[in-house]
Amino acid sequence: MSTHDRLLIIDFGSQVTQLIARRLRELDTYCEIHPYQNVTDAFLRDFAPRAVILSGGPASVIDEGSPRPPESVFSLGVPVLGICYGQQVMMQMLGGKVERGHGTAEFGRAYVEPATRHDDLLLGWFLDGREQVWMSHGDHVSAIAPGFEVYGTSPHAPFAITGDATRHFYAVQFHPEVHHTPNGRTLYENFLRIAGFTGDWTMGAYREEAIAKIREEVGDAHVICGLSGGVDSSVTAVLLHEAIGDQLTCVFVDHGLLRQNEADEVVAMFRDHYNIKLIHADESDLFLGELEGVSDPEQKRKTIGRLFIDVFQKYAGQIERAEFLAQGTLYPDVIESVSFSGGPSVTIKSHHNVGGLPEKMGLKLVEPLRELFKDEVRALGHELGLPGSFIGRHPFPGPGLAIRCPGEITREKLDILRKADAVFIDQIRRHGLYDEIWQAFVAILPVRTVGVMGDGRTYDFACALRAVTSVDGMTADYYPFSHEFLGETATRIINEVQGINRVTYDITSKPPGTIEWE
Repeated sequence: MSTHDRLLIIDFGSQVTQLIARRLRELDTYCEIHPYQNVTDAFLRDFAPRAVILSGGPASVIDEGSPRPPESVFSLGVPVLGICYGQQVMMQMLGGKVERGHGTAEFGRAYVEPATRHDDLLLGWFLDGREQVWMSHGDHVSAIAPGFEVYGTSPHAPFAITGDATRHFYAVQFHPEVHHTPNGRTLYENFLRIAGFTGDWTMGAYREEAIAKIREEVGDAHVICGLSGGVDSSVTAVLLHEAIGDQLTCVFVDHGLLRQNEADEVVAMFRDHYNIKLIHADESDLFLGELEGVSDPEQKRKTIGRLFIDVFQKYAGQIERAEFLAQGTLYPDVIESVSFSGGPSVTIKSHHNVGGLPEKMGLKLVEPLRELFKDEVRALGHELGLPGSFIGRHPFPGPGLAIRCPGEITREKLDILRKADAVFIDQIRRHGLYDEIWQAFVAILPVRTVGVMGDGRTYDFACALRAVTSVDGMTADYYPFSHEFLGETATRIINEVQGINRVTYDITSKPPGTIEWE
């Protein structure tokens, strides 16, 4: 936002650049990530950063044509921090030297020892003599640039921490943003203090600024918002309603693939409690009819996505004077749409969104959350008074239960799945575990098994429980339930859910893109 001091992160392609931004946002500092090729002299003049961070990256500064920031970044008169590749490019451009590995490559955990005292950048560091850090470099700095001193060393990085206190230029070979550098937050705090940031990026301030911005952008026009009941769309809807009141109409597409009582809860919450104009588009017969006989997971997603757009367009077309379409786009979506490389990536799954709708319907986009990370959206939701039960909800995919039902989808299987999932989530809440878990759900397996219940033979479905933890949304691991919990949960599901006679727990670790069963 233009009213805040801004920090610029120049991205050279590191896989963890987003983590830098998240750490700074956690310190109430506004920052933006921009790929190096977009950062020109004109861009720097317009952006006017109070400080600059140069990210890591996979390239070698020794290679011809390797990524560089503009020379003018070092003449802005603001503090600059280089990280990993950012350190190497800073040294190379300012008169130092970088060489290939020669036995000095480091990948993984390392320990940095202090070289000279420097309280400004390293206040709170080296209190126990050394600091654990996370290294990931092949090249290394072999000669630091004029004006720099060595503040810290590691066995394979003699210039692990360097700085020019006069110009407030600092460079580290490791990654302070990852959790494997436990004291990294302190280093960022020190850098922000040196740069003069005051920590004025709060969700209370953002709320007021966003409301003013929405009113200015929308004027007296009407806005359509696609409401799913998830965190992002819920916060978007309530924020817009606070800004423009009855100029907002939400369209809730009910595809028949929601969890138990979910449609009723969404309607009651937004139509009754918030008095937001809401169209409840119950098109479950249409969706389930088109999905009949479909078992391929990618075909399911594409079918649901196509129908969603058709249904949304049908109902939204009934809203008069609508000029804007509201979307809950988040900052990670914005970053990924202007990626460092711009190259193709492997399709893990098709995403379910309203892509293409603004052009089809002749609408302009309004995206009030596009500057926020997910945890900031939750904080904004608290500011707006949304119930904690909505704000803290586990992620739920757009295609809903369709991808928790491998194989063909039937109404019978969906009913069984809803009941089993409700029992599992109830168990997690009863044991006080819900907020410890990033996402938990039940999948109904495309097999029937023989079992004995009482004195009778059963031939019913098996289901799988999945619960994962995630620190930063980039990696995930299974949640270590106790045997007692799993036994109690399995007993409840088998006793309470007709149609299931066997329960299993999935303990595979997954990247978030494949956490869902399909």
